[in-house]
Amino acid sequence: MPQPLLYSAFVMNTASHILHGLWRRDDGQQLDFNALALWVELVKTLERGRFDVIFFADVHGVYGPPDASFRRPIKAGLQIPSNDPAVILSALASHTEHLGLAITSSIVQDHPFSFARKLSTLDHASQGRIAWNIVTNGLANGARNFGHDDLTPHDERYAWAEEYMEVVYKLWEGSWDDGALLADRTRGVHADPDKVHRINHRGPRYRVEGPHLVTPSPQRTPLLFQAGSSPAGMDFAARHAEAVFLMAPAPALAAQAIAAIRARLTAYGRAADAIKFFQGLSFIIGSTEAEVARRDRELDEAIDHEAMISHLGGVMGIDLEVDALDRPIDTLHTEGAQSLLDWVRASVHGRVPTVRDIGLLASRSSRVSGTPEGIADQLAVWQAAGIAGINVINAVIPGSYIEFIEHLMPVLRRRGLAATGYQPGSLRRKLFGHDRLQAPHPAAAWRGAFSTSHPP
Repeated sequence: MPQPLLYSAFVMNTASHILHGLWRRDDGQQLDFNALALWVELVKTLERGRFDVIFFADVHGVYGPPDASFRRPIKAGLQIPSNDPAVILSALASHTEHLGLAITSSIVQDHPFSFARKLSTLDHASQGRIAWNIVTNGLANGARNFGHDDLTPHDERYAWAEEYMEVVYKLWEGSWDDGALLADRTRGVHADPDKVHRINHRGPRYRVEGPHLVTPSPQRTPLLFQAGSSPAGMDFAARHAEAVFLMAPAPALAAQAIAAIRARLTAYGRAADAIKFFQGLSFIIGSTEAEVARRDRELDEAIDHEAMISHLGGVMGIDLEVDALDRPIDTLHTEGAQSLLDWVRASVHGRVPTVRDIGLLASRSSRVSGTPEGIADQLAVWQAAGIAGINVINAVIPGSYIEFIEHLMPVLRRRGLAATGYQPGSLRRKLFGHDRLQAPHPAAAWRGAFSTSHPP
């Protein structure tokens, strides 16, 4: 029997996330994204269905280059308006017991001191179920929203991220020693001051004195997701990530990306299985092939393809609205998501890929269509390529997940491709068998580093 796959619900606190235009359908409730009740009911449904994680995407700006109009994203609801998922996470934690809670946050949008405090608080509130998707920021508008003149060049963003990680690791892992919290009512000693430390970080971008204001949470450092597929992104993943999110257009291409990152793991002394890879997929499920074909056509007709191209152009910082659809992508220059262009190049054979291919790739390449048995066969192929988890993209909320749970999960369980229950403990323990990061991960090096008995 195969190992069970992990299942994550890929969502965003907005009306239109990945498959654009579907907020217009009568069977979707994502127009109610402002309502906390929508998300509370969704996480309850996901936990009943034995999903492992709810994974919130996020943005901190509008898509497009500096001189682009915002009219199309606003008209299409293309991730605007968009709410801050961190604000609702504690409420979702209170309505679940096992479901992992992952949020996306960019190094641009939050100072590492306040961010570390926020996630430690959430990890306490959820009893160790918080994950962080580390983003370096690919949005020019997002950079300007936080006072920068323009988007930082691609590889420089990863150098920035390295310092950001050092600061939060020092706070999460080094500022409080194990056993510092005493809560001794008799002696009137809440914590041992000799075991709580300033971090005195001084770097190119940040000066943080410390100490961390929150005691060590169940995981100390939250579970770490990352999604970069450029060479710099893969190096960063090999050093820091525990889970990597892929949007590969085919299992063979996922296998190539996985091999490239695993080859880098040894340079950092990490084991080849130190990272679990999650593939983003959407699903069309039918009881017959005829029903599957019909539902495929209906979805194609409902998708706003112009918004799809606008979204992907915005990710790359290119105004694809005014570019000819047949323009070769090799003429495009971007400091944005360069890995997306690499996926397009790898998926088009026998000709030069064009802007039109970007939209086609986005709307169909991540889709798995079939009967439950047929989809299980396809997921087994993804697993054989090295995929450990599926990030399930929705067409509608909550219907896409209800359908997945009711019609597909029973078959996946019979095939050994889905677990029948939850393991106890923190999210990291559920996925890796331990609560806290261990050497040689760079975070672990800071644990005890500021103690007088273990000087840095």
